[in-house]
Amino acid sequence: MKKALLWIFLAAIVVGAAVATWGIISFKGTAVKQEKELFVSRHTDYAALVDSLKPNIKHHFAFDLYAERLNLENSYKKGHYVVEDGMNVIEIVRMLKLGLQTPVNVTMNNVKIPAQLAGKLATQIEADSVEIVEVLTDKALAKELGFDSPLTMFSIFLPNTYEFYWTVKPREFVERMYNEYKRFWEGGRDEKRKRSGLDRVEVATLASIVYEETRKVDEMPRVAGVYMNRLQTGMPLQADPTIKYAMQDFGLRRILHKHLKYPSPYNTYINKGLPPTPICMPGKNAIEAVLNYEKHNYLFFCAR
Repeated sequence: MKKALLWIFLAAIVVGAAVATWGIISFKGTAVKQEKELFVSRHTDYAALVDSLKPNIKHHFAFDLYAERLNLENSYKKGHYVVEDGMNVIEIVRMLKLGLQTPVNVTMNNVKIPAQLAGKLATQIEADSVEIVEVLTDKALAKELGFDSPLTMFSIFLPNTYEFYWTVKPREFVERMYNEYKRFWEGGRDEKRKRSGLDRVEVATLASIVYEETRKVDEMPRVAGVYMNRLQTGMPLQADPTIKYAMQDFGLRRILHKHLKYPSPYNTYINKGLPPTPICMPGKNAIEAVLNYEKHNYLFFCAR
């Protein structure tokens, strides 16, 4: 009897050790077979989430047990997640339950109108282009941020790559970009702007014309100087890119004489001064070129 009890005791120890080892390996051991990006949208149900996740992880039984314990099926958060090498089941489940997202890089460039910006953003964040356009054209929001229209509010967007959570709401996106805009102008840039006699929107507007005229950074200050001279002497700017914007024909390759008479406040052949708003999203180098425009006597330039 003593020997039997001893063997039973030893067997229990072995089984217990095996179960403990299995538990440690299953719950706390590395579960990731291959790094995986997960985009969990408002339309993603739990079954779809699990189906997309499980092929890239091990220890499915442990995952299901811990997910059930934390009621993950009814509490997972939408977002962009990265299941990284070295993560265990506990970390994966908690990441999805607590919404511990990995930010995404959002890039903005080569945009002329809000609808184009909305289309680009819709491929990089969860919101669709309709939701984004509604915010970009919101007159009340523009007024709240200190702009007279959504088109002048467009000047807050500076081409660059920014980190956002994939689930960022369009309004939150605009508010963040407005803060980036304020930081950009604080200090020395605003002092230079005041010396130019232009306000921030006017600088962005002139920079947008310069940006459309040349992408060569070393030419930008000289081109900006030409337009500053025209503004100061009361000459029309006669900038061809404003014709394309006025006609909303951005693929127009040649500006013909008939185009110069197109009726629009953006037509700088028939209207003196700057157009009402920027005609594109100018690069920071174009804005710097306007703030540091070259002082000379040139009134014309041409392409070679």
